[in-house]
Amino acid sequence: MLHCNKSLRPIVSDNPYSSATPDPAELTETMTRVIARSQKIAADFMTSQAGHFAGSFDPVKLGEQFLQSMTQMRFDPEALMKAQIDFWQGSVNLWQQAMLGTVEGKKENVIEPEKGDYRFRSDSWNDGHVFDFIKQSYLLASRYVMAATASTQGIDEKKKEQINFYTKQFVDAMAPTNFALTNPDVLKKTMESKGENLVKGFQNILDDLERGEGRLKTRMVDTAAFTLGENIAVSPGKVVFENDLIQLIQYEPTTASVSRTPLLIIPPWINKYYILDLQPKNSFIRWLVDQGHTVFVISWVNPGKELADKGFEDYLLEGPMAALDAMEAITGASESNMIGYCLGGTLLSATLAYLEATKQQKRVASATFLTTMIDFAHPGDLGVFIDADQIESLEKKMEQDGYLDGGDMATTFNMLRSNDLIWSFVINNYLMGDEPLAFDLLYWNSDSTRMPARMHSEYLRTMYLENRFKDCGGMTLAGVPIDVSSIKTPTYFLSTYEDHIAPWRSTFEGATLFKGPVRFVLSGSGHIAGVVNPPSANKYGHWISRERPKGDADEWLQKASKKDGSWWPDWQNWVSKFSGTTMKARKPGVKKAYPVIEAAPGRYASKRLDESVEGSV
Repeated sequence: MLHCNKSLRPIVSDNPYSSATPDPAELTETMTRVIARSQKIAADFMTSQAGHFAGSFDPVKLGEQFLQSMTQMRFDPEALMKAQIDFWQGSVNLWQQAMLGTVEGKKENVIEPEKGDYRFRSDSWNDGHVFDFIKQSYLLASRYVMAATASTQGIDEKKKEQINFYTKQFVDAMAPTNFALTNPDVLKKTMESKGENLVKGFQNILDDLERGEGRLKTRMVDTAAFTLGENIAVSPGKVVFENDLIQLIQYEPTTASVSRTPLLIIPPWINKYYILDLQPKNSFIRWLVDQGHTVFVISWVNPGKELADKGFEDYLLEGPMAALDAMEAITGASESNMIGYCLGGTLLSATLAYLEATKQQKRVASATFLTTMIDFAHPGDLGVFIDADQIESLEKKMEQDGYLDGGDMATTFNMLRSNDLIWSFVINNYLMGDEPLAFDLLYWNSDSTRMPARMHSEYLRTMYLENRFKDCGGMTLAGVPIDVSSIKTPTYFLSTYEDHIAPWRSTFEGATLFKGPVRFVLSGSGHIAGVVNPPSANKYGHWISRERPKGDADEWLQKASKKDGSWWPDWQNWVSKFSGTTMKARKPGVKKAYPVIEAAPGRYASKRLDESVEGSV
């Protein structure tokens, strides 16, 4: 007979099948019900969607790359062995701690989620032994797989980046959070609802497949909760000019007097401008107006096949150049301040170089670049999507359609943060069976735009693939060789420390190319939150320096001073030097040659892709 000390007895709950660990019999009955109902739903859906599903598409040739990677591992067995030893040591420690927790009721974690990994934030992952063990087992396995992949030698650096990236995608996809039977929160809801959450989730999957015409188009947000101009993008303004590519919005003044020098914002055409005007409390546009600026904003069209031949040159001439002409005619000002955001900033640098080459540089008093790359040598994670084969495959698709579909670009950006922008919605919509929330930022993120085939091809090849844009004459627009090193306009560069789209060290390199005075500021947070950071939030902070950006970015950061709160006041203090005297506030629509066309945000911004598949707005 085994005699056990009472203190060493395994600690178990009174009910071994608690909400954290469901009764197997009840769970089996529930899942049987779910499967039966789901089969009927699936059969009905497949009948209605016959012929809609697309074939496979693998321009990266992932299968070949992974095979090559596995083959190369044998040439560096030491690195692979180290990864395996680390994994087995971690696994043994985890088993020991699990046994200790069972016997004594306390243990130490062998591995923790990385900073910023919120997948396991629910108490359910930590309260019980089973799911805590599953969590840590997954984290150990993930670390092993990534370490083994990263240790591969003897393959092209670009291919290695792609292998590492797609391995991370696989590792994220296999997380226990993403499966009903290994997610304690999903299990709990399944038992409480008798499987209704999974039935509803399966219906959500089929609804999203139908919306995507055979392609899973997961909803991130309750789109019915928002209407542009009513509860999002509400800053009062008027469309005062338009052409094939843009509508130009002039915003109503909120001050009796304004700065004489007007301000033009060039947003990226990959997304819509109203990221800068989500709500009054965080609207950069509204804040600029309140500071006494006469604000104009370009709203780009959602192009259809008829605009397939529009190139980067057209975006220059019909975008900022046309807007500049209209602004000067409307305001009577001889010079303007300009802001370019992301890709809009790249276009702004082309505009400044074009103006320098054509002796028109005095039309711009200052230029501000928000998270803008000009030197594309180190594009970060986006680089995994850039190589000759992938671009050629994309060009063939765009040649057929006339544009890059907005959903394709959205998927690319979502993959850069797959846990936040893909899998969290898989869990919410398909496993929990819940409807997506009403969130203004996600509404904007889901409001995708197309890009004309010619323009996007030129952009990918000239900037990303060949990195010629930074070179003197590396790109010719409207017959003018572009040389960004000729730019003498005073400039302000704002980058963000955690930016995964325009890495700050890459944007820093671009800031060193200009001849004129340059102020470089680094904000905390990422590509969106670090830019849209109103002073009232008092968040993130920013780094500033009196020194012109040069040399190594990290050396600049070491010497820079950290300031609390938003970068907006620092920018306002800087731009005020180029804003001229004050004058009576300007109202839109006063000039007879530029009457009000419609109220902001205008029809170009208001048309969503899910409302129309063919043609422009």
